[in-house]
Amino acid sequence: MPLKQAERVLEAAIFNSRWLMAPFYLGLIVSLAVLLLKFIALLYEFVLHAWTAGESEIIVGVLSLVDVSLTGSLVVIIILSGYENFVSRIDATGHPDWPAWMAAIDFAGIKQKLLASIVAISAIQVLKAFMNLDTSAETTKLAWLVGIHLVFVVSTLLLAWSDRVAARDEGKTG
Repeated sequence: MPLKQAERVLEAAIFNSRWLMAPFYLGLIVSLAVLLLKFIALLYEFVLHAWTAGESEIIVGVLSLVDVSLTGSLVVIIILSGYENFVSRIDATGHPDWPAWMAAIDFAGIKQKLLASIVAISAIQVLKAFMNLDTSAETTKLAWLVGIHLVFVVSTLLLAWSDRVAARDEGKTG
């Protein structure tokens, strides 16, 4: 009997330890606010120099804004889905604009969304480097950016493939 009670206490401690993740999500909310400040600063600089900037500078400026907003979206995905999956369900009944995908996303879906966002951010970095090719010919840096981007793309494809195979195998055994 005491062993069973000790097991229940241990299981309760393990289960309740999920709440230790909540401060991480609060920290990510703060980082999202910092990212917003960075976006505002980039937007201010972009608008300020728009009249004298060339076409490639405008494109790089827009890509920088897109890059920061994709990063912000990535942080939101991590906050919402991480909290929902690992800490506690969020009651969405009082939130009419709650994202529909949140109710159905599982850990494999989170991984795929995260990696897709990382691939998009990486692609923007490569594109920005290509747009700045005329001002700085850092071919080694460009090669590294392309190589890292390709690693992200291949990793994402392999993860999606392995998740699909695992889901298919679960369907056969379940």
